[in-house]
Amino acid sequence: MRAYVVNVLAILAAATPALAGDPQIIGEKNGKDVVTVRVPDASTSKQSLPFFPGVSNKNAGAKNLSLLKVVIPPGASAQAHVHKGYESAIYLLQGSVETKYGEHLEKSVVNVAGDFIYIPADVPHQPTNLSKTEPAIAIVARNDGDEQEHVILLPKK
Repeated sequence: MRAYVVNVLAILAAATPALAGDPQIIGEKNGKDVVTVRVPDASTSKQSLPFFPGVSNKNAGAKNLSLLKVVIPPGASAQAHVHKGYESAIYLLQGSVETKYGEHLEKSVVNVAGDFIYIPADVPHQPTNLSKTEPAIAIVARNDGDEQEHVILLPKK
């Protein structure tokens, strides 16, 4: 009976909505359970963009993977940065984004909704939303469970 009560309480705790801003974690971060992460509100990344940190070491127990949603507000840019030692894969859900990249941000590529984008480890880059009225939204995957820990900001120009 005691085990039944403990299980019911665990199920109720998992189903209880998180406080505003806190991600709701469903499942155990023990490497044996499927974990669901519900992120109600955006946080601010080191790169100064709103983001929704989904799968990571902190939220889901992932060791070598992070997955998040990032929003670039109309006309906004991320601070130029690198992901030290880690690759990034991006799927642009909405918008048009110009990404300046290279040692001195001397190169540029424009991506549109539906594009898959690969950024090698340690490549300096700075995405900018080309729309003045609509946000750009992307899903970002990285081979780093501690997604923000290895972000190195470049000096502002």
